[in-house]
Amino acid sequence: MGDFLNKKQRSILMSKIKSKNTKPELEMSKLLDEAGIPHVRNVKGLPGTPDFVSGKVVVLVNGSFWHGKGFGEWKGKLKPFWLEKISRNMRRDRRVARKLRGMGFKVLNFWEEDVWKRPEQCIRRVSQAIAPCPCSGSQIPRSCSTPYWRPGSA
Repeated sequence: MGDFLNKKQRSILMSKIKSKNTKPELEMSKLLDEAGIPHVRNVKGLPGTPDFVSGKVVVLVNGSFWHGKGFGEWKGKLKPFWLEKISRNMRRDRRVARKLRGMGFKVLNFWEEDVWKRPEQCIRRVSQAIAPCPCSGSQIPRSCSTPYWRPGSA
């Protein structure tokens, strides 16, 4: 099936798709705030500009289409351009995660539907991944005085 939009219309439509501050990212930020988990957003100083960083934990919220959830099941329906685009995105995701792990970060990936349908499970995974607070030994509380990772402090 061909595209129902011409090239210019498709370009205009695609340019409006956000790469940060998406609705699932905003929801994850709200969940992290409600759980009292301190975090920095869209950290430019790290590979891939992670969505969220809390201590040495990186949280990525991925769109199902753009990042290829279940790609093997639907890739045969794509035009060559989209097949290559999604494949490139998936390769980049693996490369970025490898670099972050090499820098000592724990990388957590969440699909957008996990944020909407299973928010408690998402927050539980983030909470479990965060190292105990050196001040109290408990999970990192909002009031902890320990300095957390910020760009330039890795």
